[in-house]
Amino acid sequence: MQGTVDGFSYGLVTPLVAYLMACLGGALGLRCTTRSMLVTRSWRPGWLALGSAAIGSGIWTMHFIAMMGFSVQETPIRYDRPLTFASLGVAIVMVGIGIFIVGYRGASGTALFTGGTITGLGVASMHYLGMAGMRLNGKLEYNTLTVAASVVIAVAAATAALWAAGQVRGFLWSVGASLVMGLAVSGMHYTGMAALSVHLHGAGPAPAGDSPATLLAPLMIGPLAFLLLAGVVVMFDPLMVMGKPDWSHVEHKPGIPAHPAHPVRPAGRGYVPGPRSRHHDRFRTPQNR
Repeated sequence: MQGTVDGFSYGLVTPLVAYLMACLGGALGLRCTTRSMLVTRSWRPGWLALGSAAIGSGIWTMHFIAMMGFSVQETPIRYDRPLTFASLGVAIVMVGIGIFIVGYRGASGTALFTGGTITGLGVASMHYLGMAGMRLNGKLEYNTLTVAASVVIAVAAATAALWAAGQVRGFLWSVGASLVMGLAVSGMHYTGMAALSVHLHGAGPAPAGDSPATLLAPLMIGPLAFLLLAGVVVMFDPLMVMGKPDWSHVEHKPGIPAHPAHPVRPAGRGYVPGPRSRHHDRFRTPQNR
């Protein structure tokens, strides 16, 4: 007997909140990826690791918030805790591999294709491993073509998001990349759920495992607390929001390229001031001349 599947038990609330969580994780993670391209190699692993954990946490949180709205009318749903939390590790590790490739090799060519593919596969792996941890009086069945379509969506959108993050062109690029990343996660999730059907075994005792409500507390306390911490790091870093230093207030530091429009020129004999220097000479005091 086929079960009656409902993926929107709470209407549009769970899809919208889930999408926002995916965008938040994507925004923090991709900004960290952008930031890693502006520092020396010694700092780069730390920023990339933070970005990987942020995106992985956002993906995981998005999935299970969306699953709060999933129900099968004829049977209660429970979740296996070890598999559920293993899916978080898979998301962070696989997304991390993709981000590290782009962070060190650049967001173009083979590196972008490889990094985007691995990141997209990480999104898909997290989803289907999380679904494997679901316990009910029935068997989950998937349509192969729809599953393949969900994986293609994840890979394509993740690749586009990493490309946008690698452009390092400011706040709007960051917003666009995070929206695309949120679309990758949400689109993959709901396409994968469209591939699902449930074949019921019949009447029986409630399956072992934790209810969705029981899992909601760690979802809120753990990954969301980490995303909040990552958000604080992003907000208080001078290079993060715009993707480049504020050259009127930030002096040149090792690992940060000098502003191309204002090259540093040595003073002394033989130095001829350019147009910008002559302009500023009018405002110099006699003591400083």
